[in-house]
Amino acid sequence: MRIAVTGTFGYSGRYITKRLLAAGHEVIALTNSLRRPNPFGEKVTAFPFHFAEPHKLRDSLEGVHALVNTYWVRFDHRLFTHRQAVANTKILFSAAREAGVRRIVHVSITNPDSASDLPYFRGKAELESALKCLGVSYCILRPTVLFGKEDVLINNIAWSLRHLPAFGVFGSGDYRLQPIYVDDLAQSAAQKAEGGADEVVEAIGPETFTYRGLVSRIRNALGLKRPILSVSPGLGYWGCRLFGLFAGDVVITREEIRGLMEGRLYVDAPPLGATKLTEWIDQQRDTLGRHYTSEMARRVDRVSEYKSN
Repeated sequence: MRIAVTGTFGYSGRYITKRLLAAGHEVIALTNSLRRPNPFGEKVTAFPFHFAEPHKLRDSLEGVHALVNTYWVRFDHRLFTHRQAVANTKILFSAAREAGVRRIVHVSITNPDSASDLPYFRGKAELESALKCLGVSYCILRPTVLFGKEDVLINNIAWSLRHLPAFGVFGSGDYRLQPIYVDDLAQSAAQKAEGGADEVVEAIGPETFTYRGLVSRIRNALGLKRPILSVSPGLGYWGCRLFGLFAGDVVITREEIRGLMEGRLYVDAPPLGATKLTEWIDQQRDTLGRHYTSEMARRVDRVSEYKSN
């Protein structure tokens, strides 16, 4: 099959592309980062998104059998917004349909909610609805937190534990999340690209943690004794905001804190992934959190390759 993947030179898209190539498929990349190094060389040809010129996007998708979409933004910023990401993704979906793409695998989020005032979860719900009405075969994958060598959240929790005298969790920290290994998600996305049934899959890992429990597990694996303190969401946000100003990054937003505390990263469903975060942390303990990973640097720098932590 000829399969288009968005974000091929980024994080999850790179793992998905590896899986598709290993299965013998031809892959093309749709990206905003044409100057970023192509780790696949001549095996993958890259095309710009052309959101402002949908006919060019459609032409890029001619002859493509399936589209795997990871395109999204984590938070609103003056350079990018959820509203813009929703509009662009709808343009992508329409271009795929017009080009004759027969199957779309779309990466969403657990507990999308069209009635929520959280733009991340509302935007994901809007896109799920648009895809279901598109008239193209679809699979919607709903992951929570991804972990892997290039991840942000797990690595930066480890970095904070290594470098700060204490770690603060928002409120009690008893809200749950179910991290999935990025390559487990990639394996499923590659398999679903070959399918034909319309389906929604909760893409969660095999372990469930409270947020406090997750931080504690990382701390213990690193052999540290940092106290884990409960702080108010407001105080925690401003602490992260001040550090973000120093680091030139957005550590976490008010909306992300609310999403965590509302339990939106937990679902009652069988696990999709098999890789346990606890075992992965033990394997990566010597390198995990040695360097801080900046989300903003990745967003702004469209030239450098994503590096392993």
